[in-house]
Amino acid sequence: MKILVLNAGSSSLKYRLFSNREEAAGGVVERIGEPEGVKDHMEALKIAEREILSSGIVKRFGDLDGVGHRVVHGGERFSRAALIDSSVLEALKELVSLAPLHNRANIEGIETMKKLAPGVAQVAVFDTAFHQSLSEEAFLYAVPIEIYREFGVRRYGFHGTSHLYVAKEAAKLLGAPLKELNIITLHLGNGASACAIEGGRSVDTSMGFTPLEGLVMGTRCGDLDPHIPLFLQEKGLDAAKILNSESGLKGLCGRNDMREVERMAQEGDEKAILALKIFVRRVKKYIGAYNAILGRVDALVFTAGIGENSPLVRSLCCEGLEGLGFVLDEERNRNLRSVVSSHESSVKILVIQTDEELDIALQTEALLREDRL
Repeated sequence: MKILVLNAGSSSLKYRLFSNREEAAGGVVERIGEPEGVKDHMEALKIAEREILSSGIVKRFGDLDGVGHRVVHGGERFSRAALIDSSVLEALKELVSLAPLHNRANIEGIETMKKLAPGVAQVAVFDTAFHQSLSEEAFLYAVPIEIYREFGVRRYGFHGTSHLYVAKEAAKLLGAPLKELNIITLHLGNGASACAIEGGRSVDTSMGFTPLEGLVMGTRCGDLDPHIPLFLQEKGLDAAKILNSESGLKGLCGRNDMREVERMAQEGDEKAILALKIFVRRVKKYIGAYNAILGRVDALVFTAGIGENSPLVRSLCCEGLEGLGFVLDEERNRNLRSVVSSHESSVKILVIQTDEELDIALQTEALLREDRL
């Protein structure tokens, strides 16, 4: 099948074309809607179309078998990918309030693609869908239950496509069925989250009602006292902007790129050293918590930009966890092997490259085949 995967953001459009599950073309159009950038998503898609057609796989968008869209928020309605029709599109619009910046852009990508290739099936693949398996005790906050029922305030979790993809890849590496494994996955990038996976099902995850909760991130604070935003607002500050865009690594040491933080730390910058310690401490707390939730852990998976590329972060995250069965082999870790645990480790420690777009393509293909039966 020829599947185009689109990730339409507010100011960018990422695209990848897969033919028989192999990547044939891909790229990104940035600065959408900016004075010196492209006008809108229609213009961005036409730029992407030229690149895609040059691959020779398709002669026009209409030759595609399907288009898979990354959609950030599926609320409680969507626990799996969905073939987009008028009712699904209407549901996505109703969910905009839960992720206004992201879902609005995702919808624009869907509607624009519909104009360019009206006869091609489109599929929505949700960041939140994998976490719809969470139990009530895992997803409910200890606030009046009416707030959940009326406004949908609960833990949704994000990065679901990435967590599921690397869990499946981990099962392949271990040579065991996913349904028999307990896995902790760490998606560590500019956005970061942890997930406890039991038998292939998400049973807990660090991001919550929004992607702000949980681990320390590039510019997001992660967990904090919930009164802090109220306190900041009382002081006349923009709490949402501070906690989402000016906190995390950036707030602690002025840099949100972990490569820069590590470089500064190695040069003796005290703020960078502290930022690194805080980042790692939060990750270790979640590893410990999910170890307790799962009862038995078969694998710990590092993925995404930091998780895949930082031996230092992996080493620090595992330091002191030997008593829980997490024993890193430092030589393997430095050499970036897929299995970086030592022979003495009861838990396999893995480094797996995530590929959310490929998983979106696979989910899109599976749904289209199912629909055609």
